Amino acid sequence: QLQLVESGGGLVQPGGSLRLSCVASGDTLDDFAIGWFRHSPGKEREGVLCISDRDRGGAVYYAISVKGRFTISKDNAKSTVFLQMNSLQPDDTGVYYCAATFGTRCPEPLTTEYDYWGQGTQVTVSS
Repeated sequence: QLQLVESGGGLVQPGGSLRLSCVASGDTLDDFAIGWFRHSPGKEREGVLCISDRDRGGAVYYAISVKGRFTISKDNAKSTVFLQMNSLQPDDTGVYYCAATFGTRCPEPLTTEYDYWGQGTQVTVSS
């Protein structure tokens, strides 16, 4: 059973940066697509980015608003996926979750497409 644990959230001023980590245990990430989602106040949970070796390791952007600011990377040896967030804005505030689905390219940015979820890490962008 795959387990995911996020870390790296916190309070940051607008324009600042954070790097989130998602560490997996119970299985390796080689055959999983890993997505980052966020749940902002008053909004539904939305997909942010996804990465899968079956997409040749390239990122799939779910949220256009983060293109050019957020990047995703994967270290299979460390069973860790990173979400680098730059030029953060107040609208980026929310709980960030990593999620995984086995044996596929990055799916549609729907929560139902993912089978495993972490507990989330809070990101607050405020002056």
